[in-house]
Amino acid sequence: MKIGSVLILALLASAATPANARDLLVSDPAQFRAAVKAAKPGDAILLADGEWRDFQALFVGTGTATKPITLAAQTKGKVVLTGQSNLRLAGRHLVVSGLVFKDGASPTAEVISFRRNSSDLARDSRVTEVVIDGFSKADRRAEDIWVALYGTGNRVDHSHFEGKTNSGVTLAVIRKAGDPLDNRHRIDHNYFGPRPPLGSNGGETIRIGTSEESLSDSHTLVERNVFDRCSGEVEIVSVKSGGNIIRENLVLASQGAFVLRHGNGNIVERNIFFGQGVPDTGGVRVINRDQIVRDNYLEGLAGTSFKSAISVMNGVPNSVINRYHQVANARIEGNSIIDAARITFAAGADAERSAPPVDSRFRRNLIVGAKGQDPFRAQGAIDGIAFADNVEARVATPLLGAGVEQREVALERGANGLLYPTDPALAAIGAPRDLRPVTRDEVGASWYRSTAPEAAFGAGVTRRVAAGASLAAAVAGAQPGDTLTLATGTYDIPAPLMVRHRLTIAGAKDAKPVLHIVSQLARIVGGGGLRVENLAIDAHAAEGAGPLIAIEAGAAPNYAIALNGVSVRGPAKGRLTGVAMAPGTFADDIIIANSSFADMGVIIDGTGEQEPKGWYPMERLTIADSSFAGVGMIADLLRKGTDESTFGPWFAMTGSNVVDSGTDGVALRISGAQHVRITANAFAKSGAIAIIHSVGAPDTRISGNSFAATPAPRVEELVYKGPLRADLSNNAMEARP
Repeated sequence: MKIGSVLILALLASAATPANARDLLVSDPAQFRAAVKAAKPGDAILLADGEWRDFQALFVGTGTATKPITLAAQTKGKVVLTGQSNLRLAGRHLVVSGLVFKDGASPTAEVISFRRNSSDLARDSRVTEVVIDGFSKADRRAEDIWVALYGTGNRVDHSHFEGKTNSGVTLAVIRKAGDPLDNRHRIDHNYFGPRPPLGSNGGETIRIGTSEESLSDSHTLVERNVFDRCSGEVEIVSVKSGGNIIRENLVLASQGAFVLRHGNGNIVERNIFFGQGVPDTGGVRVINRDQIVRDNYLEGLAGTSFKSAISVMNGVPNSVINRYHQVANARIEGNSIIDAARITFAAGADAERSAPPVDSRFRRNLIVGAKGQDPFRAQGAIDGIAFADNVEARVATPLLGAGVEQREVALERGANGLLYPTDPALAAIGAPRDLRPVTRDEVGASWYRSTAPEAAFGAGVTRRVAAGASLAAAVAGAQPGDTLTLATGTYDIPAPLMVRHRLTIAGAKDAKPVLHIVSQLARIVGGGGLRVENLAIDAHAAEGAGPLIAIEAGAAPNYAIALNGVSVRGPAKGRLTGVAMAPGTFADDIIIANSSFADMGVIIDGTGEQEPKGWYPMERLTIADSSFAGVGMIADLLRKGTDESTFGPWFAMTGSNVVDSGTDGVALRISGAQHVRITANAFAKSGAIAIIHSVGAPDTRISGNSFAATPAPRVEELVYKGPLRADLSNNAMEARP
């Protein structure tokens, strides 16, 4: 019999007699279950160091405030739950600490759940120094919550959450009818690490409640956490209840904003936002009644509209509970808004959102616009906002007059790293000087730092591959970030290259390698992506009509593809396609530069996500200085749905030539993108550019192009209700002969 089993049997035999607090070391799930049954107030159940694979732990018990029952790692960070693992805790005065969830995903809808079932919740319990790192379902559309807070009086602190790539909130306060709604949870001193764009709604880092119970108060405190590159969607913290406090958090280069989405009487105070100029970085969005936004410091935020440094929305008259209640009695006071692209009032005003803010106040704020520009914008009536005692760094034509004084503002950094006016007369304007940014050492598990991310293109070693050698063998032997350099000559590709991490395949300097393709060039089957440079791809004999580069279903999301200095000759127009995305996968970037494509089908096929929810397959598609002749389409990019919770897609095409290309009269189709730039291109004897607006506040600019024997570009509105923002100026049109 194992020593651990002897220990458990002895504990069970003595369970009826009083004892001092005990450490119960267990080494397998059966011992763990026995220890849970035996544990008394003050006891600690210790998981033995090592890997616990497919471990679905249920931790129940009743401790006391002074003698909680603890579930902990034998050694902090040395117990790793992998595979299909999760944890449920229920009862009172329980503590969980020192565990790591990695290399797997929960088989259920939650990784850590503060309940056993719908009627057995956790109260006055704590999860501390716990790590969940990359514990994501392979299909990004498969939803789960990493930490689900039920019950009342629970705390999540000093924990590390990073790398969630599938749908679902990182940490959610769950409030539903029949459960206590006055939750009084505390979420503090956690590190919320990088969360890349999801490409759909459902990528919040924290959510407190849902719309159904939002008119009641949760009284949850979110305090002194770090949000580092948390960019899953436009709501970093989504508040959907009342009476919450969001205080003294540090937000770094995170796209999106803290959003007071539903519920009343919330306070957002003394937070520090550093946008670092990253697109779509925002601050605080205000909706509903009695919200207070005060004493915050916001610097370098590049977001606009809903993602502005401060955004005050228009509401829907007599709104149903899950839409937009009118802003009333908002207090936005004592904030420093520096190097900001935008402050937006009456945001989202349209035929439905027609109720402007009322009885609100904007006072004692310090405003310095980015690049010396006025950041203020009003998308509707703002006479319901009283402006007083604000100071703005002088601009030529300010939007606001009374209540916003124009002055010369000189700034210097204080000992806390924040910018403050040098003029003593402005000491009472803007954020207070006693702000203390939370440091990285104060948050998360002190003993844990994440492993290095996927190696960047070119970060590994360079490996030479001789002409005629097996490129497949070289790819199989490459490590993340490696570069395979090819000599002048031919390389036969009889079957797709299987790419499992970031890899570069490039022609050596002054070399002219040619890849002969029988069916496909490559399949992305793991994570990372593929960069191809300075070579020719001869696919004129390629069989079938599949893609040159295919993304496997289940491949790790957020890959990248780059083609630079590549020429591709296909079998015929409309046959071999270029890059095809699989549903459930997502690309951060696809870049085509200095390349040419002839006799092919659609070069970038981004139509795989057909769900109406609003999924799309890539965040950014960039095409520059390239040529397309006899191709079905340059790109067909589709983003369905009408939800406004995403940043992209972004599409840009510059300096390129298109000849004799198009299918059914269309050479380029971009549907549902938020940002479109098509400039300085030449189109001849080709189909039209079709841009379809369907969601958000799309910004489309098609200018400086020439069109010979090609239809003019068209912009269509499909469902989209906002103001049309399309610039189709300065294009040269030559009529069809």
